[in-house]
Amino acid sequence: MNKIILLGRLTRDPEVRYTPTGKVVCQFTLAVDRPFANQEGQREADFIPVVIWGKQAETCGNSLTKGQRALVEGRLQIRSYDGKDGNKRWVTEVIADRFEFIERKADAAAAHSNPIRSAAPAAPAQDGGMSGFGQQVPFDEEIPF
Repeated sequence: MNKIILLGRLTRDPEVRYTPTGKVVCQFTLAVDRPFANQEGQREADFIPVVIWGKQAETCGNSLTKGQRALVEGRLQIRSYDGKDGNKRWVTEVIADRFEFIERKADAAAAHSNPIRSAAPAAPAQDGGMSGFGQQVPFDEEIPF
């Protein structure tokens, strides 16, 4: 079984292209934090290329932006090709079957423009009935790129 699930932040805006046959393809890179710190005590990240096709590719291109968190589910693909210099090149990427927005564009933009946010719980009218689940967690500003 070949199944990958990734949660990370986009390192740049997605790139949408159309093949000569008219198929839509979207490419972006996710920065995924490693679950441990290095010897200096700093967290590191892996930068994983993601490719998504079809209608979802259009949605990604129109909806995702640099720094936004996204969840991607798909499969790992390793392929090779001959470069212009005649050397064989290898490419490892995730071919996404589906993706989910982890935060809305407006939330991400507001968090980036106003990094100091109150940790107080939202007013009952604005919390969607979730006030019994504790305090709101502040946005994590650490982006590994």
